[in-house]
Amino acid sequence: MSSPEKNITSVLKETRVFPPSADFVAASLVDAKERDRLAEWAKRDPDAFWAEQAKSLHWTKPWTQVLDWSNAPHAKWFVGGQLNASENCLDRHLTGPRKNKAAIIFEGEPGDTRTLTYQQLHREVCKFANALKLLGVGKGDRVTIYMPMVPEAAIAMLACARIGAMHSVVFGGFSADAVADRNNDAKSKIIITADGGWRRGKVVPLKANVDAALEKSPTVEKCIVLNRCNTAVEMKHGRDLWWHDLMAAGSQHCPAEPLDSEHPLFILYTSGSTGKPKGVLHTTGGYLLGSSLTHKWVFDLKEDDVYWCTADVGWITGHSYIVYGPLCNGSTIVMYEGAPNQPKEDRFWEIIEKYQVSVFYTAPTAIRAFIKWGDHHPKGHDLSSLRLLGSVGEPINPEAWMWYHKLIGGERCPIVDTWWQTETGAIMIAPLPGAIPTKPGSATKPLPGIEAEVVDKSGNAVPANSGGFLVVKRPWPSMMRTIYGDDERYKTTYWSHYDGIYFTADGARIDDDGYIWVMGRVDDVLNVSGHRLSTMEVESALVNHPKVAEAAVVGKPDDLKGEGIVCFVTLKQGNEPTDALKAELKAHVVHNIGALARPDDIKFTETLPKTRSGKIMRRFLRDVAAGRQSTGDATTLEDYTVLAKLREDEE
Repeated sequence: MSSPEKNITSVLKETRVFPPSADFVAASLVDAKERDRLAEWAKRDPDAFWAEQAKSLHWTKPWTQVLDWSNAPHAKWFVGGQLNASENCLDRHLTGPRKNKAAIIFEGEPGDTRTLTYQQLHREVCKFANALKLLGVGKGDRVTIYMPMVPEAAIAMLACARIGAMHSVVFGGFSADAVADRNNDAKSKIIITADGGWRRGKVVPLKANVDAALEKSPTVEKCIVLNRCNTAVEMKHGRDLWWHDLMAAGSQHCPAEPLDSEHPLFILYTSGSTGKPKGVLHTTGGYLLGSSLTHKWVFDLKEDDVYWCTADVGWITGHSYIVYGPLCNGSTIVMYEGAPNQPKEDRFWEIIEKYQVSVFYTAPTAIRAFIKWGDHHPKGHDLSSLRLLGSVGEPINPEAWMWYHKLIGGERCPIVDTWWQTETGAIMIAPLPGAIPTKPGSATKPLPGIEAEVVDKSGNAVPANSGGFLVVKRPWPSMMRTIYGDDERYKTTYWSHYDGIYFTADGARIDDDGYIWVMGRVDDVLNVSGHRLSTMEVESALVNHPKVAEAAVVGKPDDLKGEGIVCFVTLKQGNEPTDALKAELKAHVVHNIGALARPDDIKFTETLPKTRSGKIMRRFLRDVAAGRQSTGDATTLEDYTVLAKLREDEE
C-alpha cells in the first residue's frame, strides 16, 4: 500500500439528489432524526454507543471493557466477553418463529434448487462441526475452504466458527498455485472442496486444482470433497474423504464453543502491492457486531425481506453480507451458484422474480454488464418485489447508478452505495436509506460510530471538493486485527502514514454537503470486475515464463470490468514477439493465478520507463495504455526516449 505522495485531483461533478420517498421514510428502521442522534452519541461517548449496539448479540459471558486501545494499532474490543459466531447465526433463532423460516434459498446454475430453514441449517452445521472434530480439528486450527457457491460453503464456515477453528476461504476462481500459497501461509490442517462447481455451463475442476495444490501444501492432512457435479475425481486413500460419508456418521448435537471476543474467526487473503497476498485476520466479537449491525442498518432490514447479495463467499462481501451479517440477523438469503448470463442474460432478473427478492446487492461491474446486454432483459421480468438496491466493490459511475435506479429500481428504490474493505470487515460509508438523500456516484456519509475524513499528505483535512486521502481516525469494532504471521507489515501498511490513523489507500473528496466521493486506489492494485489484484502478482507470473525478462502491469479504464489488465513485456534475447506468444503468456497468467487475472492486452517493448534507481514508472505506462498524453513530472526518467518509442508502437 503506497504512501500518500501528493493530493488527488477530483474531476467528477454530480449535482443530482434523490431523497427517499415519504412512504419509505415512514417505514424505515433509521430516519434522519435517529441517524443524527446515533451519530452524535457515537461521537460524544463512543464506548457507551458501541456497548449498547453490542447488546444485539448473544454473549455467554459479559465483557468488562468496551475498547482497549492501549497497544495501538492493536485493538481489543469487548474485552473479557465470550460468545460464538455460529451460535449467534443459528441457535438463538431456534426458540421462536424463525426456527422454520428459510435461512438459505439456493439456486444452482443448472437450475437445481434447495431451501434450508434455520433449524435445518443448524443441524447440518452441527453434523459437519462434529466431523471436523473427529478429524482432529480444534480451537485455533486453520481450515482452507475452496468451494463453489453452494450452501455447504456457508455450512463449512459456520462449523469452523462453532468449534473455534479459523477458516480461510479461497475464491473458487483461483489457481492451484494460489491455493497452495494460501495453505502454506496459514499452515492449514484441512482443506474442504468439491469435485467441481458450475460456471457458464461448464464444471470448474476444483478437486483437480486442490490435488495440484496439495503437492505443495505439506501442512494439509485431510481433504474433504463435496460431490456437487457428480464428476469423476481422484480420491487419495487416507487423505481424501467424501463430505456425504462424514455427514452420514455425524451427530446432530454439537454445543457451540464459548470463545473470547478477540478469538480469531477467519483469515481472508487479499492482494497487496508487494506481491505476497495479505492474510487479513478478523476476530469474533467486533467483526460479528460490525457485519450484523451494518447489514441491519444499511439494508433497512425487515423480517420478511428476501435478501440477495450476488458476491462470492471467497471475498469479504460474501463473508459479511451472505453469511455472518444476514444469518446473525435471522434473514432469508438467496445464494446463486453461477454466472449472471447462464443460460441467458436475464438470469438475475429471473431469480429476483422467482423468489420475490426485496433487497438486491451487487457490484458496478455487474451493472455495467447488464447495461451492455440490453434493457429488454430486466424489462421482461416483474421486479416489483424490490424495495432497496445496493452497490459494492468499487465506486459506481453516475451513468450506471442512474440505469440501476430507473431500470431495476423503477425509480422507487433507494440505492445504498457502500464503501468498505476486506480490512474494515464491514460497511463504513453508506447512506442509511431512510435518512440520507443519495447522489449518483457517492457513498454519502460515514455510518454512526465511524470517524472517516479526507486529508492531505500531512494529515490535515482538505477543503470541500478538494482531492485527498481517505482515512479513519478512530478504531471501530470490525477492524482487522493484524496480517496473519506478519504483524510488522500490518503496522507499516495501514498505520505508519499518519500517527494513530488508519490509512485506506483510497483517494476521495468531500463535497459541500459532507458527502464522500471515493475515487479509487492510490497504489498499484488493479480493480478488475470488483476484485482487487496485485500488479506484482501478475508481473511475477509473467516473469516466471522462460521467454520473459521483465514485465510491468497496469490497469486501463474498461466500461465493463472497471479496469482491464495491460501488460508491458520485455522478452529475453533470442525471442521474437508474436501473436502466438501473446496468447501463450495470457494462458500462463491464468495457469499461475486464475482466470480473473487474464490480461486484456500484452504489449511487447524493448525496455520500460524507469527511474535512475531502477523503479518502473507505472503512471506513464497507465497513460500509454489509456491512450492519453503524460503530464506528470518526467525528470526522474533514466531514458526519455522510452516513452516516445512506446507511443510510436501504439500508433
